[in-house]
Amino acid sequence: MSSAEEYLDLNLIQSLRAESERTDEWTKLAERVVNVFSRAENLSSSFLQMDMNAALVCPVDKMQVQEGIHELLESSPLMKSTIVVRSKRLLSSMTRSKKQDMEPKYLNIFIILFQCDFLLDDQLDTSAFPELCEAIVHLNTDLQDQLCRYLIEPIAANDESIMHIDITKEDYAQQFRKTLGLFQRFVRKRLLYRSPSSNATSSGFSPNSDPSVIDATKCIAALYRLNELEKYVSYTDFYNDAVNEQLEIKEDFPNFKDKKGFSFCDYPFMLNPAVKADVLKVESVFQMRHELQDAFFRALFQGVNSPYLVLEIRRDHIISDTLLQLEEKSIHDLKKQLRVQFLGEEGVDEGGVQKEFFQLIVREIFDPKYGMFTFNEESRLCWFSPNPVVDDINIREYKLVGLLLGLAVYNSVILDLHFPLALYKKVMDVDVGLQDLKQLDPSLGKGLERLLSFDGDIETEYDRPFQVDVQSFDHVFTCDLKPSGSRIQLTNENRSEFVGLYADFVLSKSVENQFNAFKEGFQLVCQDSAIKIFRPEEVEQLICGSSDLDFEALETSTVYDGGWTKDSDIIKYFWEIVHSFSYEEKKKLLFFATGSDRAPIGGLSKLQFVIAKNGGDSDRLPTSHTCYNVLLLCEYSSREKLRERLLTSISNAEGFGMI
Repeated sequence: MSSAEEYLDLNLIQSLRAESERTDEWTKLAERVVNVFSRAENLSSSFLQMDMNAALVCPVDKMQVQEGIHELLESSPLMKSTIVVRSKRLLSSMTRSKKQDMEPKYLNIFIILFQCDFLLDDQLDTSAFPELCEAIVHLNTDLQDQLCRYLIEPIAANDESIMHIDITKEDYAQQFRKTLGLFQRFVRKRLLYRSPSSNATSSGFSPNSDPSVIDATKCIAALYRLNELEKYVSYTDFYNDAVNEQLEIKEDFPNFKDKKGFSFCDYPFMLNPAVKADVLKVESVFQMRHELQDAFFRALFQGVNSPYLVLEIRRDHIISDTLLQLEEKSIHDLKKQLRVQFLGEEGVDEGGVQKEFFQLIVREIFDPKYGMFTFNEESRLCWFSPNPVVDDINIREYKLVGLLLGLAVYNSVILDLHFPLALYKKVMDVDVGLQDLKQLDPSLGKGLERLLSFDGDIETEYDRPFQVDVQSFDHVFTCDLKPSGSRIQLTNENRSEFVGLYADFVLSKSVENQFNAFKEGFQLVCQDSAIKIFRPEEVEQLICGSSDLDFEALETSTVYDGGWTKDSDIIKYFWEIVHSFSYEEKKKLLFFATGSDRAPIGGLSKLQFVIAKNGGDSDRLPTSHTCYNVLLLCEYSSREKLRERLLTSISNAEGFGMI
């Protein structure tokens, strides 16, 4: 039999099967299957599209593969094991070959094997999924990316040319979810089966040490790259719960920092925001300890040097004092644990004072009278004031704002900020555009969208050049959107360029100096840190927390001290009262007890909230240690008294005071 004949397609399978049934001689069909599934050249030439247009989209006819494999499995009970054994050997041989020898036509092999369900289920003895993942990883990046496009191509449900079938983006999204789900389930089952809590535990097992998990993760990375371009599914679909539950940060993070061994931090799309926040916290604590030890040894040989970043602040000069003191600090000082002292006030900052410090200075900086930021009434969001004349003082202040955000991240403090996602995109070097402008200024964004879809003659209707008016305080400045913009008229042909330049002007060009100073300040603390494993959306959650307040989750995770238990009457009363609170009252309680009215990244269950006993029945108000998230309650004589005392306390929670 010549090599040109060594292929399979549906017609040939049906013909060989019919002949075998007629003669009761199955050798010819069996040999064909063995020969095709044993050689890359043969299998890559099988089940090809007959329609040229369809072949441009995907070279393999997936429907034909599925029907052909079904015919083979029905023909003999031995056919499945033959395909499994030969496929595994073929994949192993491909893995051993040189990457440069892997031709694009060999992608057909993967497309075919991915149509065989019995090869994909890791729970079955027939699974070849580990071998598939290993072979895919052996492909170069371009071939991996092309394979992903082939795998998510929807299967045509009839024999018509694909050009005549109405396939929507949702069809692609469904196929993408299905493909992603194969890899995610494989990782999940692999980790759950081999984890220390399972019966099949392997001593010393770690997600970082399983080659098959590592290969599958790298395959998911290829799907993630495609999704970043096409946005088929939410980025949250890439989080893997088994990885997040079993990840040992103290093992994974050093691999990431030292670039030694496999680290999930190099594949952060698998990690949810709570785990990423834990990674950042581990890094911050490690850095703080390093600076603490450094300060100790310097003190031995060079004199006293504070192991903390200490700010001594006058409340009525909070911005100027902070600016002057931070400008004097070195980068090493900024990496120390923050301690804030309000001059003339008692108290040691164990976390509560710095929370109040951030609240006060953020409120001051974003006050409209200060003029650094403009507030959009429609979106309720802030942006940099587009002042064409930015002096050194302005630059220093914008740098201070960025530095404060960096310090808040580094010291795990949640800030009450109201920036659009565009800010966090720009900080993370992600492009911004019309949709970001629409979030900041809905009316302007919708107006530009209407311009893009306008059916009439734009030059006649709009009659405007490539210019934009900018109001800065009491002055209006006219700026060109491009060189010689005053002499370029807006037309139907150039409207897309106009809209792009307009969005770029508002979000970037008009505030370039302000934002660059802000980013410089932020990077003084966060550059080269684990912040880079976050997406912009996750950075926003990290800095601002969440307004989603799940008090049921908080109740479940709360710890009791001083004699209280979850079954104590006063505790039962407390939760009954709290669950009856309005949303605003819950925010006030959270602020009173923790110093912030927002949930940390990962939700209220991550808060480490403590309710402690503070004596017997009394008229004293409930108090709190915001630095430790501790609420202290007396053993009030009735539910009504507890409610009255609690509401009084949370309604007067401004300011940090000693108990």
